[in-house]
Amino acid sequence: MTEAAENISLDDTAVSVAEPLRTHPMSLAVKAANSLQNALFPMAAVFFSQRDEPWAIYAALGIGLLVALMSAGFGYVAWRRLTYTVGEEDIRVESGVLSRAARSVPFERIQDVSLEQSLIPRLLGLVSVKFETGAGGGEDLALKFLSENEGERLREVIKARKDGVTHVSSPGEDSNEPVEAAPAEVIFAMGEKRLLIFGLFEFSLAVFAVIAGLFQYAETFATIEFLDPDRFTDWLTGTGGFLSGLGLVTQIASFLAGLLVFFVVGSITGLVRVLLRDWDFVLERTEQGFRRRRGMFTKTDVVMPIHRVQAIKVVTGFIRRRFGWHGLKFVSLAQDSGSASHDVAPFAQMAEIAPIAEIAGFAVDPEQGVEWQRGSRNYRIDSAIISIILLGLIACGVGTGLYFSGVANPLYAGLILSIGILLAMREMFLWRYDFNAIDGRHFFVKRGWLAPKLDVASRVKLQSVEIARGPLAQRRGYATLKLGLAGGNLDFEGLPVERARELREAILASIARTDFSELSR
Repeated sequence: MTEAAENISLDDTAVSVAEPLRTHPMSLAVKAANSLQNALFPMAAVFFSQRDEPWAIYAALGIGLLVALMSAGFGYVAWRRLTYTVGEEDIRVESGVLSRAARSVPFERIQDVSLEQSLIPRLLGLVSVKFETGAGGGEDLALKFLSENEGERLREVIKARKDGVTHVSSPGEDSNEPVEAAPAEVIFAMGEKRLLIFGLFEFSLAVFAVIAGLFQYAETFATIEFLDPDRFTDWLTGTGGFLSGLGLVTQIASFLAGLLVFFVVGSITGLVRVLLRDWDFVLERTEQGFRRRRGMFTKTDVVMPIHRVQAIKVVTGFIRRRFGWHGLKFVSLAQDSGSASHDVAPFAQMAEIAPIAEIAGFAVDPEQGVEWQRGSRNYRIDSAIISIILLGLIACGVGTGLYFSGVANPLYAGLILSIGILLAMREMFLWRYDFNAIDGRHFFVKRGWLAPKLDVASRVKLQSVEIARGPLAQRRGYATLKLGLAGGNLDFEGLPVERARELREAILASIARTDFSELSR
């Protein structure tokens, strides 16, 4: 690494001139490994398409070698042409081989600096540094890859310069010396036992989706046509005949055995996903705010400043709720792996969630004397009527189509209409479990019966407050209150219009008397 800056005297003033830096040279090895992965499919395609020829294996290896050499050559040139410069007020990244592109991001726009390690970079001691700007739409900036110490040092430099601290070791200076982390307080962690319990509740069908995706490419490597309709018809006919020959008890037992296998596979898939994603999950309170680290093969290290947490979400499932398990998410200016919410306590008891929320400046219960209010009953009635009408029209269309096709069976149309009736009954029932409340600091929205969800927004950190009313809502006397957050929206539909106006005035009054320059202190 070159020196990061040199002091030049100009009119008796020390001016810091930053020099461009490059990512770690070992990042080329990571890109080479990724190029080999990309070469596997064309290699397999060449081999299986020419497998009857004696030179098929050599052609496949030649394709792989050609792809690897081309990727290595382009990767080296691209690495030489990519530089980043850490200035006093911004970070600048220049890249491009034939056409150059330069992007400068002021430190004040950077909401978060996160470190991520997938398997191969982790083995090489490298990290990907991602700068969250809160702009969305793919506007974030990333450096792939730096050494672990360099990535940590870069994060500390940006945090210090955002806070106006000038005496800090810049990236590139003494990069071999480890960065001493400030003492941190562990406020939540998940060990192996809790991860195991968590995984059992995370039922997932991802494995079936993967198998279905593999079937799309199976015909390339085998002579079996998996999507042949005649093959499936013969198989179902044979299986149906076999099952019809069994007794009723055996048929029921076979059905239950199939459900059991389905449940076991889904549970194992969910458990694997939890272990890979949340291994060594630790949430700490540091000088910079909350620091969350997790991951088995892909390890992430995210720091969330306390003052940038705009809302919290408390979620649960209809089964895990019976055992007292909930999840806590922060809605922040930065994003967490493509999601607007950061998982800070994905599997915890309410006694563990409440202190974390309190540190962030939120409460999971409103102040004493605050009354929970329901939404508009007219909104639920209208939603129920619309559900019946829509499903009724679909049922009529299906019934008409079956009639003209010669199938006079009203069962299908009746089934669709029954779904509409159930949806209407659900709308009317859920009215009893939609609540909102407001106290001196927060706005609360609680929804759901089997798996209730709680959203809590700070009255002073909201970006906007909007009342939306369609033609039907105007005639029926209800509205939708839309609360604007930098990390998304918090909407509450079907409020009585008087309640919506009352909430808007209260929130706007809180925003008007707040000095936002003091929130980050």
